[in-house]
Formats: sequence, structure tokens, C-alpha cells
Amino acid sequence: MELTTIFVICMFLTFGVLLFSGFPVAWVLAGTAVIWTFVGIISVENFGADLWFDWGSSIALVPERQWALVSSETLVALPMFIFMGILLDQSGIAERLMVNMVKLFGGVRGGYAVTVILIGVLLAATTGIIGASVVLLGMLSLPVMMRSNYSKELAVGTSCATGTLGILIPPSIMLVLMADRLATPEASVGDLFMGAFFPGLLLGAMYVAYVLLIAAIKPNVAPVPADRPKIDATVVWGVIKAVVPTAGLILAVLGSIFAGIATPTEASGVGAAGAMLLAAINKRLNIGVIKESIYATTKTASFIFAIFLGATAFSVVLRGLGGDEVIEEALTGLPFGPDGILLTILFVVFLLGFFLDWVEITLIILPLVAPVVQGLGFDLVWFTILFAVCLQTSFLTPPVGFALFYIKGVCPPEIKVTDIYRGVAPFIMLQVLGLILVYVFPKIVTWLPAVAYD
Repeated sequence: MELTTIFVICMFLTFGVLLFSGFPVAWVLAGTAVIWTFVGIISVENFGADLWFDWGSSIALVPERQWALVSSETLVALPMFIFMGILLDQSGIAERLMVNMVKLFGGVRGGYAVTVILIGVLLAATTGIIGASVVLLGMLSLPVMMRSNYSKELAVGTSCATGTLGILIPPSIMLVLMADRLATPEASVGDLFMGAFFPGLLLGAMYVAYVLLIAAIKPNVAPVPADRPKIDATVVWGVIKAVVPTAGLILAVLGSIFAGIATPTEASGVGAAGAMLLAAINKRLNIGVIKESIYATTKTASFIFAIFLGATAFSVVLRGLGGDEVIEEALTGLPFGPDGILLTILFVVFLLGFFLDWVEITLIILPLVAPVVQGLGFDLVWFTILFAVCLQTSFLTPPVGFALFYIKGVCPPEIKVTDIYRGVAPFIMLQVLGLILVYVFPKIVTWLPAVAYD
């Protein structure tokens, strides 16, 4: 085995070991980069290692890369979309949707769970903040479903899985980060937003179909409430009044991007302004709410950018050690053919999701494998959405599925961790099925971007 390959493997192992030390991920990434900078330099100077690695062409490049990162126009959309999502969570929109849509669907077997999914899809199209979505859906829906004698597994699984749709359905902060990491015209933010639109809706539809099917097969898991609400014009009008403002904001943000009227960065400003307008209409806009939303936005954006900075240092040093060539040779040397290589990458990403957050995987792994996949002749937007669907499962898969921790924090005491694991298991299988469908039928991803540019 060549020294370069050994160094690259050892660098990943160092990161894996330090990850369990309890230090923040951003510092682990940066610290690993510093350690292997000195290892690389010492190896070249003292042992004549066959590396071009040196200080000036590795870690010294980090400040330049960091400046390019923080000055990126694409990433301006990140804090704006975060602010939009956080402000919408505090505007009372979700509560209004829940109250009115429960009246409309509550009389259907499994109707409460269907209501949660529909609200989750609407919230996903207005915010990509997974923690906020999962917590909000859990707080709103779990008490209602438990009072209606829903099974604990179905109730918690529906709320938890639906809350993760925001990471895929645009405007998604994950897709913004992916577009920035790819840095290629073939996979811009707008392309990824359009490509993810139908896969996100497909997963939502599969969730609804599963809930209705399991409720029909096992009526006891989702009983019809005894006080079945009566549907009349007042109920329908209430749903319309609750849905239209949210749908209008979605149309303003995504419609302006898809129609080519605004860039994603400009549309993020429209979304932030629209969220403030909706909060004002609902009489929830005041200095306290704005202050809290700005504070939460700053905290979330700073967390992501800190990992960005650490991952940039990690990537620069990894490339200095020859990581690009090692990974490319390892993938192209697989005896599977192009499709086999692609499936291997997705399988590895799926496994990594058990232990790493999507941010680290996006920042480190995606830039390394995307050129290989593109070189094999695959559509980059299609591959990136496959990659994104894989990453969505990382929120639900133990032991580091963050959505599981979020939902546990708002669960009633009678819901145990084992109930959460059993509840999300069917939805993980649905996500895998959705991934297979997107793989077998690429038009699910590529059709909308192709139409938009015709």
C-alpha cells in the first residue's frame, strides 16, 4: 500500500476517533487538519515521502479558502432562509393549520396522522430547520393523537419522519450548502431546488399512503375519534384561510426562483420579508419575537459556518495528502461498473448517516465523490438529489439520528426510546423505497429543471 493511501486512511481514522472525544465537530475537523499538516511536513522532510505536501500549498491555503467561503453570494441565502423558518415557527401558522386541518381530516381513519404529514410538507416548503420542525410537529400533534388512542409508534414516527422533510423539500439549507460545495453551473441552487421538488412531494405522498394503509389494516393503531368533527363550509373556509398565506409565501419564494425572476439569494430575502409579514398579520410580530429570531438565526448560522471553516481546512489538507486521487482510484477500481460505483457511494453515505451529521457528510464526502460520479457520465443534479435523500435518513437512523433526540425532548412520558425507534423504522424503509424510485426513474429529478430551461 502506498504511503499516500496510508496517510489518507489514517487521517479519516483520526477524525473518527476524535469525533467521540466530545469536542465540537468544527474543532475536530480543524484539529485533524493541523495534526496531519505536521505529519505530512515531517514525513516529506525526514523520510523523503513521495508527496508534494508542504505548508505553503496546504494549510496556508486555508485563509484564502475561508475568505472565498464567507464572501460567497450563494451562502447569503443561508441565514435568510434560517430566519424565515424560525420566524414562521413563532408566527402561529402551524398552530392555525393544525386546528383547522384536524377539523377537516379528523373524521378519517388515520386522519390526524395525515394532517401532521400535510402540515409538515407545508412547513418543509417554508423552512429547512429540522430541529424546529420536528419539535413543533411533536408538540402540536402528539398530545392530540395520544388522546385519540393512536398507537405510540405511529404517532411518534409520523411526527418525527415528517419533520425531516424540510431538509429535502426546497428551500432547503442542505441544498444551498451542496450547491456551494459543488461550485459548478451544472448544479446551481436553483437546479437543486427544482430537482428536489418532486422527490420531496413523493416522500410526503408515500407517508400519507402508508398511514392510510396501516390504519385500514390495523384499525386499532389509528381509531376514528368518538367526537368526529362535522365538515361544513365554515371548516373548509378555515382551512383555506390557514393554507393560503403559507402557500402564497411558498409561491413567492419558489415561484420566483423557478420562473427565473429571482436568484435563490434574492428569493431568500423575499421569504424573510414574507415571514415577517405573515407574523404581523397573525399579530405575533414584536420586538421580542424579532430579537429571539435573530438570535436563533445567528446561533444556527454560526454553528454551520464553524463546521464549514473546519471542513475547509480538513479538505485542503486531505487534498494535499493526495486524498482526491486515492478516493478516485478506489472508486473507479471497483469491479462493479458505473452503476455499481454509484450504488456503493450511496450505500456508504447511508452507513455514514448512522454516525455523522449531514453537515459533515455534505462538506467532506460530497466534493470528493461528485467529480468521480460526473466523470462516469451521470447527471450531477440527479446524483446530488440521490445523495440528499440518503442524508435525510441520517436524521432518523440511530444512534446519531438528531430527529430522534428532538422528538424525545417533547414526547409524553409514556413514549419510550424503543417506541421512537420502532415508530421511525417503517418511514426509514419508505425513504429507502423513495431512493430506489428516484434511482430507477431519474425523470422524477431531471424533468422540472429540463422544462425550466427549455
